[in-house]
Amino acid sequence: MSTGTTTNPTPAPSTLTVAGTIHFARRGRTKELRVGPAPVPPEPGRVPRVSRLLALALRFEDLIRCGEVTDHAELARLGHVTRARVSQIMALLHLAPDIQEALLFLPKVNRGRDPLVLKDVRPLAATPDWPRQRKMWRALLQRCVAARTEEAK
Repeated sequence: MSTGTTTNPTPAPSTLTVAGTIHFARRGRTKELRVGPAPVPPEPGRVPRVSRLLALALRFEDLIRCGEVTDHAELARLGHVTRARVSQIMALLHLAPDIQEALLFLPKVNRGRDPLVLKDVRPLAATPDWPRQRKMWRALLQRCVAARTEEAK
């Protein structure tokens, strides 16, 4: 053991390097440093209203089935809408499953009006025959495509 002082021939580093992925995120008015890559920004545009209404109808059906809500009247009270409006929304569940799927996965609308609105789809839902609904659906889609090409001109 030596009693003298020893000096280290290599000086201690004055900087510290840390490797990793970080990003800045807003939290109110401030920015925070967060670990990991930045989240992917959402796809531009908005989900068509008829798609959201069908998703709402599916959620309402689930609430009734599991017993959290007793009936359409209670849904109307909770949603601050009329029972007639709840019935209009729930009627979307009478559509053929493939039409429901097509409605749920309609492309997002970037600008302007929705190509399909509830008023267009309600006659289909009022038809109990699924093959007839599918025929009406194809005709409705053709009208929508024709209207879009007319607007583009």
